Amino acid sequence: MTYRPARRLADIEPFHVVELFTRAHQLQAEGRDIIHMEVGEPDFPTPAPIATAAVDAIKQGKTLYTQALGLPELREAIADFYRSRYGVPVPASRIAVTNGASGALNLAFACLADPGREWLLADPGYPCNRHILRAYEGRPRSIPVGPASNFQPTPELLRAHWSADTAGLLVASPANPTGTLLTLPEIAALAATCREKDGHFMVDEIYHGLTYEIDAPTACAAGDDIWVINSFSKYFQMTGWRLGWMVVPESYVRDVEKLAQNLVLCPSTPAQHAALAAFAPETIAILEERRGEFRRRRDFLAPALENIGFRVTARPEGAFYLYCDCSGLCDDSFVLARDLLEKVGVAATPGLDFGSNEPERHIRFAYTTGIDRLGEAVDRLAAYFGR
Repeated sequence: MTYRPARRLADIEPFHVVELFTRAHQLQAEGRDIIHMEVGEPDFPTPAPIATAAVDAIKQGKTLYTQALGLPELREAIADFYRSRYGVPVPASRIAVTNGASGALNLAFACLADPGREWLLADPGYPCNRHILRAYEGRPRSIPVGPASNFQPTPELLRAHWSADTAGLLVASPANPTGTLLTLPEIAALAATCREKDGHFMVDEIYHGLTYEIDAPTACAAGDDIWVINSFSKYFQMTGWRLGWMVVPESYVRDVEKLAQNLVLCPSTPAQHAALAAFAPETIAILEERRGEFRRRRDFLAPALENIGFRVTARPEGAFYLYCDCSGLCDDSFVLARDLLEKVGVAATPGLDFGSNEPERHIRFAYTTGIDRLGEAVDRLAAYFGR
């Protein structure tokens, strides 16, 4: 049969950081010492109380399908988390447990995306968001953002880019790759603009908990018509467990449930039982200690990179990334990322992965490894640039 993939595949690019990650591991297998600063994955193991809960659930035979929207007790635990951490009442009936935040986005766009209708996304931004949208025949449209707006959309930018074909807006706070936050008034203003335009508003909050000067406010506080995406991967350090959740506007809950029944049946049952321990005080204590360690890494790495010649143009208030302007050091961040990996064994992510807004000028460093290794990476970079 003739090779004939769906036309949408032409618009879905490879995730370059994953390919770079693969190359880094190939070099490691050849005996090279590689410092990984490319992939957004915490280097800490899943906290022991979570792992223990999973083992106990498996031993007790809790491995059968759950309801499509997740274990009722986990949905209740997430609702309690919103009340205790944010002071925001979110009914458990609006919470859908999903196969990671990516699974939540798949369900959301399967529910909302119409062929040819466009969604506005910040550029730079996480690349898979636009590709998931395209897989459901939606059309991503970039809003170029930069230091003037702290790399976040504003109501003015939103109005300037909104068209008759626009269906909604997706933002992230904290954002990947920049680590910048939206305040609650800023979220509310964006929500009001979407309502004014009769459009949907979706907020990616998967890095909540990993903020360093202030706690990130949840968009749930700005209205019950906002779609909110979260995950157990980052703050809770359960990346490989593939578990997340979504707060769904009430009128769409049944639609999301029907989609989940057909597309995924249910999230991983052992992972859900494990996640019940994620909100326990002993688990939170571990996570908060690790959050302090991420802050120490950020505070070490940011000035060290700037001393070499990188410019940290985004305020890294959350997540675990530094998005740097490298134009004073090179002409093409993709070539630079390749050279740093091959020549000095430092893996970083070029701006090419995050959109078309001056990608050649930017590179992302993840501080997801210990300070001793970050120090070694800084030494290698300084030697590479002759600093």
